Formats: sequence, C-alpha cells, structure tokens
Amino acid sequence: MWGEKNKDLCLKNYKNKITSLKISTMASNVLSDKSSSKTAKSLAGSALSQAEKGKQTGGKMEELASAVLKSSKYSETTKSLAGAVLSQANKER
Repeated sequence: MWGEKNKDLCLKNYKNKITSLKISTMASNVLSDKSSSKTAKSLAGSALSQAEKGKQTGGKMEELASAVLKSSKYSETTKSLAGAVLSQANKER
C-alpha cells in the first residue's frame, strides 16, 4: 500500500506535521472496519488527509479530537487518532 517513497516521506517529515506511517496504517484499518464508530472514522479520515505536506486540522475536527481525549468512552485507537489529529492543529486558534 505505502511504497518506500511514501514511507520515507512520512518518516522524514516529522517537523512538517505529516501523519506518520503508524497512524496512517491505523487510520486505514479503522476506515475499512465496518464496526468502527463514526467518530473513529472521522478522525481516521482527517489523519489520512494530513498525510500530505501543508494540510492541517480544521476547527471542528480539533473540537471533536479534544472531546475524544477528554472522554473515557473511546478506545485507545480512537484516542491515538485524536492525538495525531490535534498534533497537526493550527496553533493560532
């Protein structure tokens, strides 16, 4: 799925806030799992959309990710995706 070129891009661009290979794989698995919640799928889609340089989290997605991290009802996978999404948020908001 992720050729070596894409893997290298994800791993080398940490400072540019590009979604990591680990999070990208997790997000892909969530999106393909029929039992994943709507919230998890939303976060997964956001994380994958940020796999390219220059993209950052929107305000509504920041709010959702923040709520997930504050709640005890979400899985570790969903919380990991939420953390990844927030790590790419606009710091000026």
